[in-house]
Amino acid sequence: MQLHARGHLIDAGILGKALDTVTGGGGRYEVLHFHIGRTPREPSEVLLEVEADGAAQLARLVEDLGALGFSAPAETDVESLPAPRAGVAPEGFYSTTNLPTRVRIGGRWQRVAEQRMDAVIVVGTPAAARRAGGQRGRQGARAAAAPRCVKLRDLRRGQRVVVGHGGVSVTPDARHRERSDFAFMSSEVSSERRVEAQAGLLADLWRRTRREGRKVVLVVGPVVVHSGQADALAGLVRRGWIDALLAGNALAVHDVESALLGTSLGVSQESGQPVRHGHMNHMRAINAVRAAGGLRGAVTSGLLKRGIMHAIIRAEVPYCLAGSIRDDGPLPDTEMDLIVAQERYARLLRGAGLVIVLGSMLHGIGVGNMLPASVTLVCVDINPAVASKLADRGSSHTLPIVTDAGLFLAAIAERLKERARRVMAAR
Repeated sequence: MQLHARGHLIDAGILGKALDTVTGGGGRYEVLHFHIGRTPREPSEVLLEVEADGAAQLARLVEDLGALGFSAPAETDVESLPAPRAGVAPEGFYSTTNLPTRVRIGGRWQRVAEQRMDAVIVVGTPAAARRAGGQRGRQGARAAAAPRCVKLRDLRRGQRVVVGHGGVSVTPDARHRERSDFAFMSSEVSSERRVEAQAGLLADLWRRTRREGRKVVLVVGPVVVHSGQADALAGLVRRGWIDALLAGNALAVHDVESALLGTSLGVSQESGQPVRHGHMNHMRAINAVRAAGGLRGAVTSGLLKRGIMHAIIRAEVPYCLAGSIRDDGPLPDTEMDLIVAQERYARLLRGAGLVIVLGSMLHGIGVGNMLPASVTLVCVDINPAVASKLADRGSSHTLPIVTDAGLFLAAIAERLKERARRVMAAR
């Protein structure tokens, strides 16, 4: 089978990964055509002939290469079949990546909207477009005909779903220069110097994202509170650096516990020592918030006077607390319906240019699955396996920072504050 890719294939390391993918998967390849870009702006182009010992093995290779931006050279339009029933795709459906994707319809390439991984592509039919045109005018007709990503559970019976790989074109992720800025993270320098340099790079990226008019969204685990950095995060919220917060029940619970009782997981935030009966404190915090009618009630009543959630509510920053099976309480604000929580996460991620995961593997992986590759995803965790898990699940655009999430948050907050002080001094 022939597969084609066009982009920054060499300096982004895409071609090497592709060839390793073929040989590592037991396949064989032949380079039929290879054009190397002569300047940093000119893309390279390659055409591979990929073979395998069986149809199943070849299908796996095609899917793996698709995640890198390889697709079949399109000589025909994309094929589609109707969904046999709600929430079920036809056999052989095309499963999307997070890379920019186009499909060929009527001899014209069209960009697939709402790009995300692990979805299907729904294409409109001329009949659907005519019906929409009659109901909502020209704009409605265009919307009905536009190809878009749809989650399996949202499929409606009869919707046309793309099948196979023909007529589908995927653009490789070309943000190689941005990654090269972070390439030194694995270098053998002291952890202190590395954290400072990483914080500086991320602060620059943070400012650039905001200047471009895109959102910065944080996905935060309770380690930020356990490590004593709730005030640092609250300060970023108050200074307007954060556009949305995604987290689980635990972040808010331990933030409230810290604000009301001075402990996190029953450990004193001041002395670092467990306090008597401290294991009950998070339940006392939950009960206090429930009695106040929720986090907003706790803030407006004066019960909750500091902390992350206090700052979030005061600053009217949108947030979502997504629940899980292990949540105590939970807080009234926690969304325990998984499907609803996913939809709220997805809404808050719209318009994001930078997403930072701070010590939250579960929520970080979930968010990674929702993002197109054009959104920069930074994963900060003391465990290098967390960033690896994100990459293994398709979020290959993840930029890893292996360090303590709480300490890194303090460093980035200071870097953002330093810039603000310099701007004020210049004025």
